[in-house]
Amino acid sequence: MADFKEISPDAPAGAKLMNWVDNRFPATKMFKEHLSEYYAPKNLNIWYMFGSLSLLVLVIQIVTGIFLTMNYKPDAALAFGSVEYIMRDVPWGWLIRYMHSTGASAFFIVVYLHMFRGLIYGSYRKPRELIWIFGCAIFLALMAEAFMGYLLPWGQMSYWGAQVIVNLFAAIPFVGPDLALLIRGDYVVGDATLNRFFAFHVIAVPLVLLGLVVAHIIALHEVGSNNPDGVEIKAKKDANGKPLDGIAFHPFYTVHDIFGVSVFLLAFSAVVFFAPEAGGYFLEYNNFIPADPLKTPAHIAPVWYFTPFYSMLRAITTEMMYVLVLCVVVAAALGVLKGQLAGLFKAILLGGAVAVVAMMLSIDAKFWGVVVMGGAVIILFFLPWLDNSPVKSIRYRPTWHKWLYGIFVVNFLVLGYLGIKPPSPINERVSQVGTLFYFGFFLLMPWWSRIGSFKSVPDRVTFTAH
Repeated sequence: MADFKEISPDAPAGAKLMNWVDNRFPATKMFKEHLSEYYAPKNLNIWYMFGSLSLLVLVIQIVTGIFLTMNYKPDAALAFGSVEYIMRDVPWGWLIRYMHSTGASAFFIVVYLHMFRGLIYGSYRKPRELIWIFGCAIFLALMAEAFMGYLLPWGQMSYWGAQVIVNLFAAIPFVGPDLALLIRGDYVVGDATLNRFFAFHVIAVPLVLLGLVVAHIIALHEVGSNNPDGVEIKAKKDANGKPLDGIAFHPFYTVHDIFGVSVFLLAFSAVVFFAPEAGGYFLEYNNFIPADPLKTPAHIAPVWYFTPFYSMLRAITTEMMYVLVLCVVVAAALGVLKGQLAGLFKAILLGGAVAVVAMMLSIDAKFWGVVVMGGAVIILFFLPWLDNSPVKSIRYRPTWHKWLYGIFVVNFLVLGYLGIKPPSPINERVSQVGTLFYFGFFLLMPWWSRIGSFKSVPDRVTFTAH
């Protein structure tokens, strides 16, 4: 039998209750490990609020989603009408629906900012590789969740957007048509597709998402938080084993995060009440028209948070394939000429390059567009091993590194904007250049991340009270 902790008979009723719980469930122990005795660097800045904001938006999405499912009908004949019923007849239904739709965009905003913070401060570097991998998996699951939820209103853009994206899987050699049929559940996007996406959106993907979030937080609390200096606070401890440059997460950072939550909720409420469609970016106007399989919208584009990757998809044309072939040939040639490889490995590298070029020229460009779109997300998983910089934080890197990161952000935003616009020759060229820069940024990182004059990293974190 387990050893129960005794408490004085004269203790307050609250203490007795807590002792009873602690003897059966480690509530106080978990509170200490993850809040009151979890030491975080004392120099965390505003960039470190977006992790807690992501968790807040996840809760908002789950709670509002539960209430929406109470009145939503996953039926192709009834789905659009049920959404209108929620908006017009269900008490406060319009508020719940707008919170959910605005929450989807808010989720991607805070996640993109959270990932950018990790990028500039090197939060993916040793020993936090697994934290980054879990985070990228969360991002991937979030994209799947958003895409499946986008179909559920059964409006024009929901229907035709799903039609375009699902049909992309048909471009995969050999298994493509069967895979697209499996995803749709029918030969066209219809009632079977809606039911499948509803099941995945409401049950399957959220369970995966919650599991990944828990794993992300556990991994974070195991190795500790990074900070703007990239200094490991566990290296310097006092006589009691507490980090000299650390402070308890609670109450210091809980207050810090409550302030961030307050500002976020003000902005979130302003959008929900005054501009829930955000000019057609958060809720597209075509999606207020019932899905019509016989009437294609003039321009089909995904929601804004998918558009950078959609831009990369559209950038891969037959002409672009020749540029990609040239990139593969040049990369292989540099690997053979500059790399310190044995003769056998050089031969394997050349043979692999020839095989890749042959595949690229023999398979339709549409398939490679899908590969590029997926690769734009998958490449993020390998970031911990692509960055060879001797320092973690952007603070101690060469100034031109900061400009390079700035150009990367601008390039990503431009790709996002072009993904919303109708195709045109000039947009196609700009998106092609942007796609090459996006992949070049990561694939050439092992080389450029080592170049330049790096500043000395301090032994202790730099902190000014405010």
